[in-house]
Amino acid sequence: MSVKLLDLTRQYKDLKSELLPVVESIMETQMFVNGPVVQEFEQNFAKYCGTKFAVGCSSGTDALIMSLIALDIGPGDEVITVPFTFFATVEAIIRRGATPVFVDICEKTFNIDVSKIEDAITDKTKAIIPVHLFGQCADMDTILDIANRHDLSIIEDAAQAVGAAWNGRRAGSMGTLGCFSFFPAKNLGAFGDGGMVTTNDEALYNKMLRTRQHGIDMRNPYHYDHIGGNFRLDALQAGILNVKLKYIDEWGNRRANNASFYNEHFNRFSNIVTPHNLAECRHVYNQYVVRVKDRDSVRKRLTEKDIGCAVYYPYPIHTQPCVSYLGYTQGDFPITEKACKEVLALPIFPELTNDEITRVINTIIQ
Repeated sequence: MSVKLLDLTRQYKDLKSELLPVVESIMETQMFVNGPVVQEFEQNFAKYCGTKFAVGCSSGTDALIMSLIALDIGPGDEVITVPFTFFATVEAIIRRGATPVFVDICEKTFNIDVSKIEDAITDKTKAIIPVHLFGQCADMDTILDIANRHDLSIIEDAAQAVGAAWNGRRAGSMGTLGCFSFFPAKNLGAFGDGGMVTTNDEALYNKMLRTRQHGIDMRNPYHYDHIGGNFRLDALQAGILNVKLKYIDEWGNRRANNASFYNEHFNRFSNIVTPHNLAECRHVYNQYVVRVKDRDSVRKRLTEKDIGCAVYYPYPIHTQPCVSYLGYTQGDFPITEKACKEVLALPIFPELTNDEITRVINTIIQ
């Protein structure tokens, strides 16, 4: 029996009867850009996250770029983040002409080590981008305290954390801005690319509405007060995501149940470190990531048995050739470097069966 890392066909079959009429209605109206479907999803997503506003956009990467534009972050500015994340977090900072400043991660959670943030702050620091990695929020209480004392903005990178929460507050609702990705593999996935920025700041919201359309002021078309881009969310994606949003908590609970099933078996083995779920968090397990010292041999064994797995992430960002100009070297962030050698993501999607999970477990512990 093969086991996929992610099988989106099962979700589609469950929702097909709801999705097809939505897609057909958009095709009938031919309103593919902006419009009422996008607005409805934005309103529903903001309500779900517990924010006043949400702005749909073309990807999680563009959500980060829009956020940096909204905060006027650019050349000469520094933004604190982590070297253990998907490259888009860092890429967005660099594309704005700002400088990423790295802080190592916490060994248990893979999220930013908040005890190291203040040492990285300089007079050039404008923002902190904590990454809610794998579906668990960073320590937002401490980050908010630091940001408030140093007058810094917070951009939550919640690309993997729709529905995650810290002390009852949902990801994307705690910082100045929250950034989400709807890439198909995410726990709330579109049928292509898509993203969202959430905020409680009306001025930032209005600026991002302009930013996603090249900076056009729609009250005065073809007048531009700042540079934006083509960052719009397609109506087709918004319609699909609006259907799926109704099920996101149920899917999160299923993912958590699958994680508990894994943990129950793996916790008997000292060579397998299961995900550490903080008491303050609702972990949504966008990925279920274990640590094993013989990671590459375990990965090979799973692949040979036709069981899906993946490494997120095999290379520390601070050692990547394209950011060598930042001056970081191997050894600068030892926890990140250790994680890159040990992490392994296993199947966790909501429709996974206990028999499939058992096959994964037995292959690893054999």
